[in-house]
Amino acid sequence: MHVSQGRNTGLGLALVSAFAFGGSGVAAKPLIEAGLDPLHVVWLRVAGAALLMLPVVLRHRTLLLRRPAVLAGFGLLGVAGVQAFYFAAISRIPVGVAILVEFLGPALLLGWVRFVQRKAVSRAAAVGVVLAVGGMAAVVEVWSGLAFDPLGLVLAFGAACCQVSYFVLADHGSDGEDAPDPVAVIAYGLLIGALVLTVTSRPWRMDWTVLTHRADMGEVSVPALLLVGWIVLVATVVAYLTGVLAVRRLSPQVAGVVACLEAVVGTVLAWILLDEHLGAPQVLGGVLVLAGAFVAQTAKKRGTTTVVAAAVPAADADAAATEPQDKARLV
Repeated sequence: MHVSQGRNTGLGLALVSAFAFGGSGVAAKPLIEAGLDPLHVVWLRVAGAALLMLPVVLRHRTLLLRRPAVLAGFGLLGVAGVQAFYFAAISRIPVGVAILVEFLGPALLLGWVRFVQRKAVSRAAAVGVVLAVGGMAAVVEVWSGLAFDPLGLVLAFGAACCQVSYFVLADHGSDGEDAPDPVAVIAYGLLIGALVLTVTSRPWRMDWTVLTHRADMGEVSVPALLLVGWIVLVATVVAYLTGVLAVRRLSPQVAGVVACLEAVVGTVLAWILLDEHLGAPQVLGGVLVLAGAFVAQTAKKRGTTTVVAAAVPAADADAAATEPQDKARLV
């Protein structure tokens, strides 16, 4: 009963995270159309969230000394890397292609566990990934605008690899007695990500006056600061908190598949709030993504197979394998 409740809690947290992340685009697009550079919107998002989480950083000052590599990796890759690579990619290739390539992250994670670490993976997780990736292609209508700019595809693939690091590092060391507080990991990740993005986005060049005006969200005009608040509080703080807490309760690859719902949420919200058309292929793709998420979340660990081993150093793999294998986690 306890295991089942933990799994259900993880699934619920994962869904909240997917919905929170999915709503970021709907709030960001009006800001970009109002005159802000996409990278400046990303900087506002991460820097604002880091400022809110600063008290957590101060409370866990010793964590940086105990887990410097994990925190640096989470901030550089899981926060700044995904954002920077993705926005750089869409400057060279269609958005739909970039999203599809980025959301190959769950498949890459599954491949890492299976072929690099030579660990068995459940059939449900593999089927779920296939369904979700196929549905993702339909959601973004990838066939409507392919462009094979080599650098753009490499950048999008970099975003996918960074997405894998988000799931892996979020689960890192979660079973040990000295496991870092997940909230502290998020706080440090956002702070490090904000510092990196400050260098790359150069916010001192941003048109700050845009934030004093209103932005058009479909037929409705809303204060720009309200949209920034949504991006910071909901699409970043809530999204990361629920995401990392969920990955502690389910496996990272299952979490990655459920995270594919982010694209579905973003598409539906854009249809409702921004009057963007939702075609039959996108509806069908959304159904496939939902089916993939449902199938994957039924995956169970078998025998000595452990996804935790994908998130810990090789020297700790044997110790991880001795942990109880009936506890599931998610993002």
